[in-house]
Amino acid sequence: MFDQLWADFTQEMSPRIWELVGLSTLETLYMGFTATVFAIVVGLPIGFLAFLTGKGEILEHRRAHQVLNVIINIGRSVPFIILLIILLPFTRLVVGTTLGTTAAIVPLSVSAIPFFARLTSNALLEIPSGLTEAAKSMGATNWQIVTKYYLPESIPILINGITLTLVALIGYSAMAGAVGGGGLGNLAITYGEHRNMIYVKWIATIIIVLIVMLSQKLGDYLAERFDHR
Repeated sequence: MFDQLWADFTQEMSPRIWELVGLSTLETLYMGFTATVFAIVVGLPIGFLAFLTGKGEILEHRRAHQVLNVIINIGRSVPFIILLIILLPFTRLVVGTTLGTTAAIVPLSVSAIPFFARLTSNALLEIPSGLTEAAKSMGATNWQIVTKYYLPESIPILINGITLTLVALIGYSAMAGAVGGGGLGNLAITYGEHRNMIYVKWIATIIIVLIVMLSQKLGDYLAERFDHR
């Protein structure tokens, strides 16, 4: 029985299929890491503003705080598959197409930005407020408080947030494969499901799980490394 299973495996997993597995893995990594970078670049300042405009903070502004929270909450509430469809015209406008890995990065980034913004805001809430008052009493400006105090103190928690965002995006990238987004999700659907290639589905799933596990392990290591408490 084992010999037969091995024969079926080697027959299905031809050199061409293994080449597609390697390419799809790179596409998944490309989508996940690129969208994570966009999430950090845009979501980090939004998360900081959502926190800093809160009650008792250095940029307290009730209306701005409420607006930012509404935007973040709405962005986090829309299911990714629906967001993917809603953003098809915008994706076509930005990259000229709705198919492929680069096109998939647009909805992935849009979904990740409010997610990471909320993680950033929550991370800053864990910093003791008493230290802010101490910084103010020493004459620190708002910019100095943010760059010299809030940001360094929150780095370990932010790294955990980046890890969570990347892990979520790897899963979303597989979902994007359902509409031609490329990557391991597209491979599993196109070959594993439509062509009934069972081993391709399993290989794609295993690789995604490995990427997630390795990303989480690396994130935990970096968070611990930067945690000086």
